[in-house]
Amino acid sequence: MKVVHVIRSMDPAAGGPPVVAARLGAAQALMGHEVVIVAYDEPGATDRMTKSYAGAPGFDRVRMVSIPRGGRAERLLARGARRVLKHEVPGAGAVHLHGVWDPILLAAASAARQGGVPYALTPHGMLDPWSLGQTLSKQIKKRAALALAYRAMLNRAGFIHALNADEARLLEPLRLRAPRQVFPNGIFIEEFASLPAPGSFRQARPELGNDPFVLFLSRLHFKKGLDYLVEAFALLRTRHPRVRLVIAGPDDGYRATLESLIARQNAADRVHLVGPLYGPEKLSALVDASVFCLPSRQEGFSMAITEAMACRLPVVVSDQCHFPEVAEVGAGRVVRCDPKGVAAALEEVFSDETARRRMGEAGRRLVEERFTWARIAAGMVEAYQRAGSSSASG
Repeated sequence: MKVVHVIRSMDPAAGGPPVVAARLGAAQALMGHEVVIVAYDEPGATDRMTKSYAGAPGFDRVRMVSIPRGGRAERLLARGARRVLKHEVPGAGAVHLHGVWDPILLAAASAARQGGVPYALTPHGMLDPWSLGQTLSKQIKKRAALALAYRAMLNRAGFIHALNADEARLLEPLRLRAPRQVFPNGIFIEEFASLPAPGSFRQARPELGNDPFVLFLSRLHFKKGLDYLVEAFALLRTRHPRVRLVIAGPDDGYRATLESLIARQNAADRVHLVGPLYGPEKLSALVDASVFCLPSRQEGFSMAITEAMACRLPVVVSDQCHFPEVAEVGAGRVVRCDPKGVAAALEEVFSDETARRRMGEAGRRLVEERFTWARIAAGMVEAYQRAGSSSASG
């Protein structure tokens, strides 16, 4: 089967969607399928993309098709994308769209319909009520976009891919006609079979010394709950004065605010903003950390949580990360979006080394048993085939 994944950007600085497209596509290529990823060219992201994707098993079998970015007309009308998709989509067994609010996805859905090819769509949390209603202006724009074009795109999908049961449930108020299928994100166990030696991250950043540290690994954005984390960290320091906080991730317009929050807590000497981490450098941070924390206001399915657990790192995450399995298997703590709750959970994890090791092992078992790309890719291909059969019979 030929599978064509379509996404606006494959730059990993954009967050989880490009990482998912790359690894899902790689897993499908390992199954023997012909996999193509169509995205706009990102000339400044070559190094990031190499570090993020080169180690993924099977990614060397994926054919990348880059579309020149063009100007405003291309962003609005996706004419260049339409020409490429007109060539790539016919004859495919499935098209898989990643995201919602991009004209390139409208173009891909149109090409799929014209070619009689079923398409799946992964919103990646973009249809979550929080995402739809951040501000009144954004809410109005997105509701208008739904009415004018994107609702039809969603309704005509062979299926909408939800990342967890919560996301599937939260789609219900939109009353979309397309069926929903739930598949999580995953990992390649092979990428976590030989981890960096403990101490590698500290050696590269001697300012950390031998102090234990909490690791945040995601975009610097308001929705990620960094305000909660900084306040929780200040509370944690009253009990653990040696603890440090390492914040790793690309800036998404929030760094200046974050620095102000850190200064307000007089914590600049204990909080380290290290920028984005990819590939082995990211793994070395996960190996050396004492606990991973992501107190997000909204997540579809955080790759970083899964990667932390694969590194046997206990996790403290918000309930809005929609990852109840963390609490179910004892891989960490799931808390409300509240600084005191986050601080209490971090205190609990820090205070018991035996419990930390037990949580780490539980998390590793969880991802090995339930969150591997091989398993997810096989289920996704079956879903494509069902969508194709349904479309043919309809």
